[in-house]
Amino acid sequence: MAEQISLSAEVPLELGGKRLDQILADLFPEYSRSRIKTWILDDMVQINGEIKNIPKEKLFGEEQVVISATIEPQREYEAQNIALNIVYEDDDILVINKPAGLVVHPGAGNADGTVLNALLHHCPEIANVPRAGIVHRLDKDTTGLMVVAKTIPAQTRLVANLQARYNFTREYEAICTGTMTAGGMIDKPIGRHATKRTHMDVTITGKPAVTHFRVAEKFRSHTRLRLRLETGRTHQIRVHMSYLTHPLVGDQSYNGRPRPPKKATPELFECLQKFRRQALHAVMLTIEHPITGEMMTWHAPIPDDMQYLTEVLRADTALHGREDY
Repeated sequence: MAEQISLSAEVPLELGGKRLDQILADLFPEYSRSRIKTWILDDMVQINGEIKNIPKEKLFGEEQVVISATIEPQREYEAQNIALNIVYEDDDILVINKPAGLVVHPGAGNADGTVLNALLHHCPEIANVPRAGIVHRLDKDTTGLMVVAKTIPAQTRLVANLQARYNFTREYEAICTGTMTAGGMIDKPIGRHATKRTHMDVTITGKPAVTHFRVAEKFRSHTRLRLRLETGRTHQIRVHMSYLTHPLVGDQSYNGRPRPPKKATPELFECLQKFRRQALHAVMLTIEHPITGEMMTWHAPIPDDMQYLTEVLRADTALHGREDY
């Protein structure tokens, strides 16, 4: 069902001389500038009782603004009763711990059975929020924390903070191949792969991408890492680690094939052979609440498959000592 929006305000004198779309963005910051521009173009904005549909038209100040808009629901997706592991929820946001194998948004090859379909069942009114409130995504086989906005104002502010890298922190745990000696930062642009259209790649024509990482634990021929995203490009951690020649264990797309060390225990050999997803988990999320302004942090326990892999790697390392490092 479409949502009716009614807004009104007086233009302050200090905003006089600015464009109409800029003024409305200042007056109503809970709505994105692109949405406001659409309302102007669609004759939904009145200034002193007269419809104004030119975004760049300038105002003097002290005009009366009235917006009578309709927000149409997004494309009709089916609400499906899919269980969500909800870590936190209030009137404005919810935070979930996504399992492996669950796609976030419908797309080619995944028409339904996604987080979005589950959100529509859990919270039907979220249909009025663009992308059903999804602010950021996790790959299908990446586990961990995601925040979802339940209202348009909450989504607008979360997206703005995410884009500005302001009070929006995501930390991941991963296990990569090879022994890394120290942490660091990867600052390499990421774009679409030249020949593999479903893959991403480090390329000078890509968008800026920055990943920070530190060594959490070293094994004979693998490393457990903690990583923090400064940007949020598609497959960013997976691409950056592959670029460093330390692809994530189990990453079928970015060269994370099984690489047991010499004299690997049977348990480790089997575990690596059967680990069929990237060993990557969104373990911590910190945000500024988009409505209250409160700083909030959540942690998600390491999933069973990564815990078991870690235990087997520790046992193998303890058995062989440092001689094979």
